[in-house]
Amino acid sequence: MAKVADRLPDVDVRVMNAEGRPETVRTAQLLGSGTVVLFAVPGAFTPGCSRTHLPGYIANADGLAEGKVLMLADDNGDFSEAMGLVMDFAGSGLGKHSRRYAAVLEDGVITSLDMEETGAVTVSACEAVLAKL
Repeated sequence: MAKVADRLPDVDVRVMNAEGRPETVRTAQLLGSGTVVLFAVPGAFTPGCSRTHLPGYIANADGLAEGKVLMLADDNGDFSEAMGLVMDFAGSGLGKHSRRYAAVLEDGVITSLDMEETGAVTVSACEAVLAKL
């Protein structure tokens, strides 16, 4: 499992390019320099993710590094697996998902990592992360 002082894994993820099409990029390219806040949502269209977790980051984007939020798609879960932050719900038919967490990165190194208990949005909420910056 990823921890403070670890270098972020360098794997493929997808972003939407300027033309609105998915583009494959490496995490080191996107997240490897400067101060970066990274947060993961386990179910993009679940109430905790789409009504609470993500909106907090969008509302507070001006207080984050460079003042923007960039969505990354971890299509196959390769990044979550490399971070060691996967929850397996296969027994209930939901498959594997990332755990809900927030991390602060400095030049690709994890300087803060806070993981949520299942169903919670507290330590990984934008307000909690902003207090660490």
